[in-house]
Amino acid sequence: MGFFEKNRKKLGLFLAPIVAAVIYITPMDLNNEAHIVFSIMGFCLVFWLTEVIPLSMTAFLGVTAAVVLGIVNVKQAFLSLGHPVILLFLGSFLIAQAMVKHGLDRRFALNLLSKDFFLKSPIRLIAGFSIISFLLSMWVSNTATTAMLLPLVLGIVYMFKQKHVKDINTFAMFALLSVAYSASIGGASTLIGTPTNLIGAGFLKDEGYDIDFLKWFLLAFPITFTSYIALLIYIKFHIRNFSFEPEKIKELIKEEKKKLPKISKGEKNTLFAFFLAAFLWILPGLANLLGNQELYKFLKAHIPESIVAVIAAILLFLLPANKNEGTLTSKDLKELDWDTILLFGGGIALGKLIIKTGLAAYIGKKISALVSPEMIVLFIFILIVSMIFLTEISSNTATVITFVPILIGVLKELHVDLFYPIFGVIIAASYAFMLPIATPPNAIIYGSKLIPINKMAKVGLFMNIIGSVIITIFILIYMR
Repeated sequence: MGFFEKNRKKLGLFLAPIVAAVIYITPMDLNNEAHIVFSIMGFCLVFWLTEVIPLSMTAFLGVTAAVVLGIVNVKQAFLSLGHPVILLFLGSFLIAQAMVKHGLDRRFALNLLSKDFFLKSPIRLIAGFSIISFLLSMWVSNTATTAMLLPLVLGIVYMFKQKHVKDINTFAMFALLSVAYSASIGGASTLIGTPTNLIGAGFLKDEGYDIDFLKWFLLAFPITFTSYIALLIYIKFHIRNFSFEPEKIKELIKEEKKKLPKISKGEKNTLFAFFLAAFLWILPGLANLLGNQELYKFLKAHIPESIVAVIAAILLFLLPANKNEGTLTSKDLKELDWDTILLFGGGIALGKLIIKTGLAAYIGKKISALVSPEMIVLFIFILIVSMIFLTEISSNTATVITFVPILIGVLKELHVDLFYPIFGVIIAASYAFMLPIATPPNAIIYGSKLIPINKMAKVGLFMNIIGSVIITIFILIYMR
């Protein structure tokens, strides 16, 4: 892995044009446009895997090549930059930014951890950290959630080390893994929890499946909560010999809580904007559940999720945190994850080219010829397992952008309603647990130097497998 990390950009620059050329000169029963798009996708896939340039710029490179080679005109090529989901990205990122900036996430974490329930046993303490991670990552990026919780976990671990507590290394490892894994799992629960959810929802919308905030949560939460419980059971089994003095932990958390300033105006403003957005996101789904189709259609037309996110974000710039500036300022705009936002725009454009040129249908026919109707259950399981293990070595965002349009083509050829299988694959994109490079939360906790790579791979492999089984079971239940 050291060699790859050191030379991956050189490998990418060398392999990408070769892969593209091999795809183009290989005889295929494809029209010329689809063949060129296939070559472009091969080139982009190598660039994404080796991260030669930022992921978003690779997507833009692919779309630009399609324009230069006459596959699509420039206006149509970059229409995706105005996609409503881009607005949802921007708004939800800004709400999360305000939470982190004003310390609302830390206040929530310390208040929950100070409850006596979480301080009575090692597994309860780990449950305290992990449930905060699970819940926060539904709204704040899983990277920010893990980074915020890391010092709290390390504070308790170092206190244990000073007291020479037995089996502290095992406890430390599982406490840190629980935070990272819960952040990844929790992020899959809501439409705004992770970029892959929004990208997948965009593809589904283009196929005529309009999934609102509440529907996503009602379908995803049973999957993610079951996965979270499986993680806790696994950890409980492995730390059963560890014990500590609850009073010492209580003292440490109280000390941290005392450091919290009085709740600020910025925090109050952020809470207001957040609850307003959450209410308006859930409202159309409630109207739909109650059978009020007129209200549902009105809300979806006038205040869709993307506009709600923008309204909440604008409020954060308007509501003053002090005399001189708003809750958010222009400086906060510069700190947004623009790479992910631009990757979405360019990636959706590439995905549309795969479908529009007939490439997705072509690959769909080839794969569907190998899959009989009796193999659909196994096929869905293989799709989910493949997505999980692919995202161990590549960006989950880039993987979803590349493969979801192709899977849509496959499922159409098999005459399978594509909504639930694609939904399962999108959830699976958040379930990479084995390697530090798989997700930012994994990388953050690995940086603590308290988790050996072989241990992360072992626990991660269990979570990958159990996650695949849980997702598949729920998808099959939903389909029936």
